[in-house]
Amino acid sequence: MSERLLEKIEQLKQQRNAVILAHNYQPGRIQDIADFCGDSLGLSIKAAETDAEVIVFCGVLFMAETAAILSPEKTVLLPDKLAGCPMADMITAEQLAELKARHSDALVVCYVNSSAEVKAQSDYCCTSANAVEVINSLPKERRIIFVPDQYLGQFVIERTGRDFVLWPGYCPTHAVITEDDIKDKKAKYPDAIVMAHPECTEPVKKLSDKLLSTGQMLAFAEKSTSQQFIIATETGIIHTLKKQNPEAEFIAATEKAICPNMKRITLEKIVWALEDMQYKITVPEEIRIKAKKAIDKMVETLPAKA
Repeated sequence: MSERLLEKIEQLKQQRNAVILAHNYQPGRIQDIADFCGDSLGLSIKAAETDAEVIVFCGVLFMAETAAILSPEKTVLLPDKLAGCPMADMITAEQLAELKARHSDALVVCYVNSSAEVKAQSDYCCTSANAVEVINSLPKERRIIFVPDQYLGQFVIERTGRDFVLWPGYCPTHAVITEDDIKDKKAKYPDAIVMAHPECTEPVKKLSDKLLSTGQMLAFAEKSTSQQFIIATETGIIHTLKKQNPEAEFIAATEKAICPNMKRITLEKIVWALEDMQYKITVPEEIRIKAKKAIDKMVETLPAKA
């Protein structure tokens, strides 16, 4: 890692009054230089609370959009303009509008892993950590349209018994983790606890000991007395898990669980982003206000999680 690059980033941060955010799936060297690491919504909330004028979001597009929704007065930069999210792209605002027209009596809950336009058409937003609580807070007689992730949706159905209309979206990175991967790792590490993200497929989730968001995985590992964990999510989180728990062993369910878009961000691109103020992510005000309402309604439902 170039010391010159690190010095340049620090210099530009001061010059631009910037804060650097890194999602838990980012490369380790990016996580190490960030001011805040975490999940997408939590990072956007933290950034909104700072006096920084510029937010450099090391993640993917929908995350930078969420930061722009919560901090319209700040400049939000995404260091690589091609860092998108395939799952977020699996549903458009037009498709959601058509779905709403077919189920006009339903409430719409969108996973935070969705575009600003989809959030703007939703009644509530949720995260993988609070989806069950958000759904449980809604009137029991109301049907729910849940987008875009069918696997997180199924996870919530099983825990709430609610009537859902699911959209067939999914995360390709989590979908590559297979039942055989879990069985193979459990055979090699019989004492390990299997922690899986709710975005994983149903066979993987059924073989797992804990179904947790990235933030919940970090919290669980920190408190656990176990010394071995099999991790069924994007491999980037293992960097932080190892940093926080140096005595424990963390085994990727499969080394194939790598999000190529999360890995597009580099130290050089962070420098270029701050030098040239690129690539600016903006959300049209009409969409921003509606999308923020869905996020605000989630936070109001869960004041302790805000």
